[in-house]
Amino acid sequence: MDPVSHNLDRKTMDPRPEKEATADLQTQMGGMQIGGGEDMVIDDYDVVDEKTDVAIITPDDSTDEPAEPQADDYEAMKTRVLPMLPDLESEFEATHTWQIENYRNMTRKERGPKFQCGGHPWRILLFPFGNNADYASLYLEQGHDDEDKPREGWYACVQFTLVMWNKNDPSIYSFHTANHRFNAEESDWGFTRFAELRKMFAAQWDGSGRPMVENDAVNVTAYVRIYRDPTGVLWHTFENYNSKQETGMVGLKNQGATCYLNSLLQSLYFTNAFRKAIYRIPTEHEADRKNSAWALQRLFYLLQTSEEAVSTQELTASFGWETKHIFEQQDVQELSRILMERMEERMKGTDAENALAKMFVGRMKTYISCINVDYESSRIEDFWDIQLNVSGNRNLDESFKDYIQVETMDGENKYFAEGYGLQDARKGVIFESFPQVLHLQLKRFEYDINRDAMMKVNDRYEFPEIFDAAPYLSEGADRSEPYLYQLHGVLVHSGDLTAGHYYAFLKPKIDGHFYKFDDDKVIRATLKEALEENFGGDYANMVNGHHTGVRNPYTRTFSTKRSMSAYMLVYIRKSREKDILLDVGEDDTPGHLGRKAKQLGEERAALERRRKDKEEQHLYLTINVVTDDTFKAYQGFDLTDWGTDPNGAATPQTYRVLRNSTVGDFTKTVAETLKLTPGQVRLWVMVNRQNKTTRPDQPLPDLRMTVMEAYTKFSGRDKPFRLWAETSTTPEDGRTQWPNQSLSPALPPPILIFLKYFNHDDQTLRGIGHIYMKKTSKVAEIIPAIHQLMGWSPSKDTLPLSPTSSSTLSSPSGSVTATPGMQLYEEIKHTMIEPMKAKATLQQAEIQDGDIICFQRALSEKEALAIASTGGYTDAREFYDYLLNRIIVNFFPKVGSEPEAGKFTLPLSRKMSYDQFSAKVGEHLKVDPTHLRFTTVLASTGKPKQPVRRGQAATLAQILIPSLSTYANSNQRPDALYYEILEMSISELETRRNMRVIWLPEGVTKEEPIDVLAPKNGKVQDLIAPVQRKANLSDEAVSVLRIYETQQCKVVKELNHHAALTNVPDYATLYAELIPEEEIHAGDEDRAIYAFHFDKEPMKTHGVPFKFVLKPGELFKDTRERLSKRSGIKGKQFDKLKFVLIQRSAYARPTYLNDGKMALVIGRIFEKLTGSIGQMTNSTRWPLAQTTSSD
Repeated sequence: MDPVSHNLDRKTMDPRPEKEATADLQTQMGGMQIGGGEDMVIDDYDVVDEKTDVAIITPDDSTDEPAEPQADDYEAMKTRVLPMLPDLESEFEATHTWQIENYRNMTRKERGPKFQCGGHPWRILLFPFGNNADYASLYLEQGHDDEDKPREGWYACVQFTLVMWNKNDPSIYSFHTANHRFNAEESDWGFTRFAELRKMFAAQWDGSGRPMVENDAVNVTAYVRIYRDPTGVLWHTFENYNSKQETGMVGLKNQGATCYLNSLLQSLYFTNAFRKAIYRIPTEHEADRKNSAWALQRLFYLLQTSEEAVSTQELTASFGWETKHIFEQQDVQELSRILMERMEERMKGTDAENALAKMFVGRMKTYISCINVDYESSRIEDFWDIQLNVSGNRNLDESFKDYIQVETMDGENKYFAEGYGLQDARKGVIFESFPQVLHLQLKRFEYDINRDAMMKVNDRYEFPEIFDAAPYLSEGADRSEPYLYQLHGVLVHSGDLTAGHYYAFLKPKIDGHFYKFDDDKVIRATLKEALEENFGGDYANMVNGHHTGVRNPYTRTFSTKRSMSAYMLVYIRKSREKDILLDVGEDDTPGHLGRKAKQLGEERAALERRRKDKEEQHLYLTINVVTDDTFKAYQGFDLTDWGTDPNGAATPQTYRVLRNSTVGDFTKTVAETLKLTPGQVRLWVMVNRQNKTTRPDQPLPDLRMTVMEAYTKFSGRDKPFRLWAETSTTPEDGRTQWPNQSLSPALPPPILIFLKYFNHDDQTLRGIGHIYMKKTSKVAEIIPAIHQLMGWSPSKDTLPLSPTSSSTLSSPSGSVTATPGMQLYEEIKHTMIEPMKAKATLQQAEIQDGDIICFQRALSEKEALAIASTGGYTDAREFYDYLLNRIIVNFFPKVGSEPEAGKFTLPLSRKMSYDQFSAKVGEHLKVDPTHLRFTTVLASTGKPKQPVRRGQAATLAQILIPSLSTYANSNQRPDALYYEILEMSISELETRRNMRVIWLPEGVTKEEPIDVLAPKNGKVQDLIAPVQRKANLSDEAVSVLRIYETQQCKVVKELNHHAALTNVPDYATLYAELIPEEEIHAGDEDRAIYAFHFDKEPMKTHGVPFKFVLKPGELFKDTRERLSKRSGIKGKQFDKLKFVLIQRSAYARPTYLNDGKMALVIGRIFEKLTGSIGQMTNSTRWPLAQTTSSD
């Protein structure tokens, strides 16, 4: 077959977003009508693989001109049917006519004569009777043959029109027009439904009086124009597009809705001075995913060195983002500021400090200037970006004029000038300086009062390539160098408030071109694409002077306004362009990033391998193979553990095999792994039984069949392909005879049986191998084979069977034994382990290929008791039950436990009681289990949840997974516990009460919590010894130790050392402090008062309350000094406090104190009513000074 012909007539015309395709249509076709009437509808066909990538179609009725040219007037027709596309430059043109005779006698597919255009051959491709359609199909095809192939990478951007016309009457014609990027892969393009066959051969064409095909003849003319490709991507489908090869730059992967982040990061990356400043942050010793500076450095380094699009996952992880944040579009300005703040914080104290401020920070003055008097109030502030109004402004200059617009304050809105009273004034903002890199945020989203919602402003808004900011500076601003700015970046939003997409146009080099950075693609762009097409506003007239509207690909609604518009502009001061867009090379990157280049290369290679594996996955089949070695290393149910531990000795070997390779080839591969010859290995198919076990069923019979055929025949699709590799020793003659092959075909084949041994001494259950037995053999006849596999002597462990010996004997545990001293069980399934009868045949016992028999030595009563006393199992069935209920529990040391005790895991049974699993943990930690306390773990945070109460009734399963789980219980890890090593036993602990006493070593500014396990029926004095020990207090200091109770940040009472702890409620807070000297030596007239902190209202208390001494006749300024000393609050923090006397009555008004009042006199006034003094702050946070103000 010839190259596939392509179809232009589908309704889904362009793989790009519809808005972009239509925008190109508008730009390239001007006022031409978009075709697609009934005669352009196309059905699918199976002969050619039509693409949905469609350029622009203009049917024969697309223009409305008064005088129709004749089809043989080629120049007039070219003007009519092939108008020049705006903003594109034509390189070559050609016109060619193919005169077709004997139309009805043509073959299914015909090619016309070759003609030249642009130095390359072209021809018309015709399907005379339709390409799977009742229409004649016409295509333009590049005419290179196999002997004359175009050079590698050749392409041509072609606008063409195909005209079919009556050779006897040139006024009868039909035409269609298209644009296409021809290359070696897409060598033809055209129209599957060019003209309907029945109309072509009808007596007259569209009422013209003559048919299109007359006397079996018709002409087809091709008008071809090749355009210059200014960007290298004109009409590109972007299939197999490589950004690095085409532009030397790579994009960023979109994690879900992170296109806004990608556009911002690319803008910052190509602000080279910013990238260089980021590289200067020292991160060598903090190179982890939590460090946003390191993550940004690594991202920039990957953008600098990678060959493909880079992921932003490490950076977003350093932000602490979760999955929900990845799929939410954030505010770009806010994100930019957060990123800048984080980088500035990391730069403090390094040689990169203030690098960002020098680059991005300008200064503006907010002022109020009186008109009639010489008075001005002003404040100069820094800014990182400027938000400009779009609504109501046509361009950037108008927005700046709007920004610095002066407001007159007069009438009722006069300004109160200190010393002058109310005055007429002017209020406004003026810029003192602009930064080297100017970020302008265009307010494209505003609140619409009519819709009562935020809406996007799609009005036309122009911005220049070069912007002069000087007119917006104050008169006194430094103008030593011009404030001319060159446009560096345009960040674009396409869509509306609820749905949209972000991308950026950036100019990386001073004298370079603009490029479009659209997530993982980087495409060269024209200046018009970067500027004019992002002004917003109405689309140009589309059809006959009327707006038809364009469908927004995100909201699926039509609009006459462009949905793509600039929302952020980046300008660079022309006089500083060389400083900002300086070269950044390998020498500028941090050394540790450079040293990780090899690691990055390995990561890329691994990614490439994974990508290749994914692409070739359909060619391979994954096979899991069980061997005798994995069976012997396994302890559990069935023959193996399917992949729980990928690196475990008991895990089956996984092979990735070509589907078309033979079973013999795969057998050879397995033999090489086992270091055997292929003849020593036989593969058995493992099947899933109804009892949910997986056992060998039959050997693969034909080594010549492919592994895919074997998989389909024996395993079935959508199921894993699992095999067991049977091995044998090499016989003397070198030929392996398998047990079921050496017997006569007339005899039934022997049964394959797997054996497991339960060793009660070391509490293990492991496979020991496999044997073959006749179906008619007795169960007891398995014993000699066991002796041989185990290397046991029959006289040592068991007695030989005789015809008169008992077929069954009871063991000490009551089990049925096959022979004296031996017990046999069949492992039917996980929950069914059945004893076997020695006298029964294997056929009677229903033993078949792949069944498992477990054996153990019988124990004397003394041996059984000894094993049980250590918590061991004496019966294989009990051990199977343990395996069934086995759970791997993670134990973590709780804060405050012995520091040398680390985290560990233990296999335990779900049926264990508290004492049983506590004994196991104690054995592991080598501590008394009665001194262990366990706490459950919160699944969401990993923090301790609540202590486990010791009780005989609760099992480990009930502790880890409480029954009747509420929401609180569902948030509990089912496989983990915290543990504490206590100084006392759990029994003693239950008589104690956990109390927290907060030690105050320095007034109220420093708190040290001390946890005390006090007797429930104890006294306050039981708290003193722990406080003395933890606070390192002398006996003399303890004599003046005070413990007082507070509630809601107010003192309730001071606790007598002999007071009962039962009187202290759980919700109370206890403080301990040394009684101050001034209180110890207080005079008779001195009065004590309780002080507390509140915020604005006395009910909003916070902080640590304390006791304070008021002295008679003391001015309040002196009282303030003592308050500062007593509380430990000093300097500016203390100056921001206000002091208030508060009456106990809820309706009393607080009385504010000042330095001129005598505190004692005021205290006496309120003595009978209150007895307290309050410190008021304007903040509820500690320390007090954070947001306080002084009176």
